[in-house]
Amino acid sequence: MTRVTRDFGDTMQKEAVPAVSSDVVFASSRFPNYRIGANNQIMEAKDDPKVLSMKEVVARETAQLLEQHKRLSVRDLASKFEKGLAAAAKLSDEARLREAASLEKHVLLKKLRDALESLKGRVAGRNKDDVEEAIAMVEALAVQLTQREGELIQEKAEVKKLANFLKQASEDAKKLVDEERAFARAEIEDARAAVQRVEEALQEHERMSQASGKQDMEQLMKEVQEARRIKMLHQPSKVMDMEHELRALRAQLAEKTRQYLRLQKELSRTKKGGENDPHLYELEGIETLGSYLQIQPCSDNAPEVSNCSIQWYRVSSDGAKKELISGATKSVYAPEPFDVGRILQVDIISESQHVTLSTSGPIDPAAGLGTYVEALVRKHDSEFNVVVTQMNGSHHPTESIHVLHVGKMRMKLCKGRTTIAKEYYSSSMQLCGVRGGGNAAAQALFWQPKQGHSFVLAFESERERNATIMLARRFAFDCNIMLAGPDDRAPLGT
Repeated sequence: MTRVTRDFGDTMQKEAVPAVSSDVVFASSRFPNYRIGANNQIMEAKDDPKVLSMKEVVARETAQLLEQHKRLSVRDLASKFEKGLAAAAKLSDEARLREAASLEKHVLLKKLRDALESLKGRVAGRNKDDVEEAIAMVEALAVQLTQREGELIQEKAEVKKLANFLKQASEDAKKLVDEERAFARAEIEDARAAVQRVEEALQEHERMSQASGKQDMEQLMKEVQEARRIKMLHQPSKVMDMEHELRALRAQLAEKTRQYLRLQKELSRTKKGGENDPHLYELEGIETLGSYLQIQPCSDNAPEVSNCSIQWYRVSSDGAKKELISGATKSVYAPEPFDVGRILQVDIISESQHVTLSTSGPIDPAAGLGTYVEALVRKHDSEFNVVVTQMNGSHHPTESIHVLHVGKMRMKLCKGRTTIAKEYYSSSMQLCGVRGGGNAAAQALFWQPKQGHSFVLAFESERERNATIMLARRFAFDCNIMLAGPDDRAPLGT
């Protein structure tokens, strides 16, 4: 009788169970845990009963998306759809991995069944019953695996359908976001254009306001003056009566002065025995500071004044000293403060004749001018409104109002807040009345702040022009500077 040992049994088992092929890939490092349930059903034991299935996860996510769809913004909806699409892709990948794992399980079960069939023919007795029971369990496990594969295929179809739905929704959301973004950009551009138009309109209104502000002010001043004049006309008073009387007296005085000068000139010519001599020209005008003298022809034989050479002179009252007035070569000359107390003389030279005219006496000072200047001297700075008619010898086209400041140490010309010229009193500065010109010569002066920079300024009245010259010369004298015109020479304190 043959003796069966344990070693022989082990050897037989090793030979009966064939080795598993190396090309099989296992989804995990351990064999799944199974248990037999009711009706001999093989059930897979779950490690974590709380883990939801793929179908439940997809259903829950879908329900949450549909619930939040109405209260999500377009951007949030697009972001949510993107996340859902990513989740669907992930679920699809998991389904694909499970399908691969299921295929591996089929291969493993087939090889296990083949091994059990091979073992069944080699064993007998109770071992054979155990092998047949194992084969039955493997077959039941195969049936369960097939059912699971069907469920996986259905879940895969649902996941694919959901992925397509989420993809389409994501594309729709992107399209909607692009449309909203384009609409917002168009609204922003329209708003920017509207703001720009408003800014341009405001700037244009500001420019028009600045341009018309001056005209409105001048018009308002004229209207106020006219209103005052009308009011005074309808409400006469003693002040108006006195003003009319003063004007009438001034006109009579001027007429008497002109008659006196004319009679005095005729008397002087008579004394010289000049009645037989041709009388060609005469000086016309009041010989007082603040007026102007003009050469007038008084004979038909007199050459045109414009064709003659003219030169004005300043002569002392005793006739001992005669000074040429540089630049005074016109037919009109307005006396300046330097000429007070002196006789003015003019030479008129034509091709055939040389005529000399002179004032009947020294130039008289203007009434009240000295008192006015003394009042201005007490101020630190005096301001005068002027108009620049010439700059550096060239005509100045604008007629805007400038302000000339005459201070104790310097003179300054401004236009608004802009300083045109500002210089301290120096030997290079020149200041005198305009030597020539028309009827406005008595209201204009020549000012050279420094070498190569000069102005001709027109004042509102003859009084302000002469006061400016006297005041500036007074302050310059306090600084040991003789302020005069071109080539003028006069003792300090004049």
